[in-house]
Amino acid sequence: MADWIIIVDDDSVNLKMAGRILSEYGMRVTALKSGSAFLKYIRENGTPDIVLLDIRMPEMDGFETLSQFRMLESDLGLIETPVVFLTADEDKDSEMRGFRMGVSDFIHKPFDPDILIQRIVNIIASSKKLQSVEQKAAHDLLTGFYNKEATRDKLSIMCSRKSGALLMIDLDSFKLVNDIYGHDMGDKVLVSFANIMKELSEPNGTCGRIGGDEFMMFYAGLQDESGVADFSSKLNSRLLESAYELMGEDMHIPLGASVGAVFVPEQGTDFENLFNMADQALYIVKDNGKHGYFVNRGGRTSSETDSGSDIDLKTMSKLLEERGAATNVMWLGQDEFGSVYRYMMRILERYGIYAHKALFTIRRRSEDISDEVKDKMADSLREVIQSNLRNSDIMVRVGMDRFFLLLPELTPEHVERVTARIKGAWSKMKFKDDADVICEYESISPSGDKVKSASDIDAEHIVIVDDDGTNLMVAERIIRKEGMEVKCLKSGRELLEYLSSNYADLVLLDIKMPEMDGF
Repeated sequence: MADWIIIVDDDSVNLKMAGRILSEYGMRVTALKSGSAFLKYIRENGTPDIVLLDIRMPEMDGFETLSQFRMLESDLGLIETPVVFLTADEDKDSEMRGFRMGVSDFIHKPFDPDILIQRIVNIIASSKKLQSVEQKAAHDLLTGFYNKEATRDKLSIMCSRKSGALLMIDLDSFKLVNDIYGHDMGDKVLVSFANIMKELSEPNGTCGRIGGDEFMMFYAGLQDESGVADFSSKLNSRLLESAYELMGEDMHIPLGASVGAVFVPEQGTDFENLFNMADQALYIVKDNGKHGYFVNRGGRTSSETDSGSDIDLKTMSKLLEERGAATNVMWLGQDEFGSVYRYMMRILERYGIYAHKALFTIRRRSEDISDEVKDKMADSLREVIQSNLRNSDIMVRVGMDRFFLLLPELTPEHVERVTARIKGAWSKMKFKDDADVICEYESISPSGDKVKSASDIDAEHIVIVDDDGTNLMVAERIIRKEGMEVKCLKSGRELLEYLSSNYADLVLLDIKMPEMDGF
């Protein structure tokens, strides 16, 4: 399929020229004359492979158009589309502003056909490669559903924006399939079950696999109990038919599916609360014969007991276990956090466990931001932190823009990866152009001594290769001012040797060098 390019420019001559060049190369081209027309078109037709966006346009310039486009992508849950700015000016301030907003490149007018084509081809190829990697990383290889982490991210967004039902689905007696028929048969059953879930919920169901035989789904538009009952009935019926086909008519395993449901937004839009409610509903089904469903409407459930009721150890353990708890960082109020923090510090000291203290702070680039937006920024950072940490970590909000965390059993070697992941997730939020996230941390050794302290620790690592010492010195000084780590090398061979055992976020490579040139 031909690559799809949208060009936005108020100058008809530029539109025709770029359109002709790209069309002759076999690309599909859509030409639009304003930012507002572009945003309207995206809402109705989806996003292209790349957008060429003129900076100077009346009513809405390129910067404002890009800002609104990114917000629209976020609202629609879309992956960010590469954007290239078109300009006839040599304006360094505009280029700096554009790159800070995340544009992929600048193309200067009038167009050079060969350079225009090659830049677009390179950007699209890089974008597709990155999207392919992200898609693979977000999906379970066996079922094709979203994996655990991606499921939480996707369904959390859906719960905040759509009406429907959040479903927790568990395969009953699945362990017996593996024990009796082997893991290959178990995989076949899982694949078949996933296909049945998909067929019964299309096109409104978004599915994820969150455990070996545990699944989660957001079923958009499903708002009544009869719909959940129908889904559950068909799911169990189809599953049994498939099991007999796979394992034979003499299969005697009581295979089935339990479904716990909660309606959105009837029971709110907070994903963690909805997840817990759906999970409680699932276990009510399992406690009452399995192979059915239960809708949690916020009333009394089987996980609640009277203090005077008879209760055995097994039941008590089940009530207190973490099965229905959030599977990521523990979010506490300040009073609770203080007690848990002091207890955790005693445990760490007693058993000689490494830990880290971390403070994440939102640093806004302008104070001219409404309180409502400030609150949304803080809520977004909290969600990013919660979804990227473990259930053994604990967190508390301290002030408007700060979150304090205790990260046990995390060695100094791993803390940078964790914080980089959080900052990477923040960089995809719609507020990224208005605020940075800064992290300060301390490593606590088993002896209780501070090991290391840093600020903004996930500094990018840049390698510069140039046989000219003056160029190296100037570039290093400029880049280090921005808080980045820099390694200077004088030849291509030095670069290859360095990269055989080191990592770089970016390489700046001179073309004209002796022995081995940049190419």
